[in-house]
Amino acid sequence: MTQKTSPKALEIIDQARLLIANGGYNGFSYADIAKTLGVTNASIHYHFPAKADLVKAVVIQYRTYSHHQLALARAEDDDPVRLLRLFVGFWEHCLREGPWPFCICVMLACELPLIPDAVADEVQGHFDDLSGWLTEVMAQGQARGLLELRAGPKVEARILMTLVHGSMISARAARDPALYGAVAWPALQRLLVGTPNVPT
Repeated sequence: MTQKTSPKALEIIDQARLLIANGGYNGFSYADIAKTLGVTNASIHYHFPAKADLVKAVVIQYRTYSHHQLALARAEDDDPVRLLRLFVGFWEHCLREGPWPFCICVMLACELPLIPDAVADEVQGHFDDLSGWLTEVMAQGQARGLLELRAGPKVEARILMTLVHGSMISARAARDPALYGAVAWPALQRLLVGTPNVPT
């Protein structure tokens, strides 16, 4: 474990994350990372003996970061509508100019069932975590009379999550980041009570 949290291992993880976001599990090799970082393939294998080990570490780091950010958001703001807008707006910003050009778990999910089970389990865990967070936020919003959830918090959380992720894919396929907002914001808008406008 100490090897996988060393500065060099973290550099490898960061580079792999960018490569996964752009090309998925099968879109890069250790040689790509070695060339960018100026290291040998052997040094990467030292930290991550197999590609599955590396990608699993990337997803675990991603899950940890996401969990922390979502928990921090709720700790700093208890308004369910603002939290949902933050969720939708985060990816709009990232697709246009942010450091996360695409959700790596969405990218990896598109490759199921061709990726190793250990990686697939972490990917599923990410979606479970996010769905749980959205469900809690939506339940809070419904209880306060801010959200109209026809299908209930759990189902509506999955619907919004699916539409957000689907709009990411559509925006990338169309090479038009604006397409994300054109789909994702109306998906949120339909849930709101007494708030006719959302940012676009």
